[in-house]
Amino acid sequence: MTKIVPITPEHRDDWERLYAAYAAFYKVEQTPEMRARVWGWLQDPDHEVNGFLALDESGRPVGLAHFRPFSRPLAASVGGFFDDLFVDPDARGSGAAQAIFAAIAEEGRKRGWTVIRWITAEDNYRGRSVYDRVGSKTRWVTYDMPL
Repeated sequence: MTKIVPITPEHRDDWERLYAAYAAFYKVEQTPEMRARVWGWLQDPDHEVNGFLALDESGRPVGLAHFRPFSRPLAASVGGFFDDLFVDPDARGSGAAQAIFAAIAEEGRKRGWTVIRWITAEDNYRGRSVYDRVGSKTRWVTYDMPL
């Protein structure tokens, strides 16, 4: 049984291990300083980014999630943006991802969010097999404007 918990200071080493693996999965160069910045956000109760960890039966962190609110002016509502999801390859198929989605949905309901939204790489086939079960693919195309 997977247990979902908020990320707290005692999780630092396990969170770093999982977050570094997540960056490697997407081939994103990430420095210890970058992880330290995100860790600071997660520990700051006034910052918009929040996080959960998925713990396996032994209490070992095997997955992470980062999420935050976002304003939806056209809908005149607030939604939740699910920024990052990573499950250790050894724990995939354990139900950890589904447990994380359930926890984020429950958090969203508590906060009055109207939707949980996320993006993924088009070739993330394993992840998309989960996403297709818990959400609906939208018709929207994403763009970035580098600054």
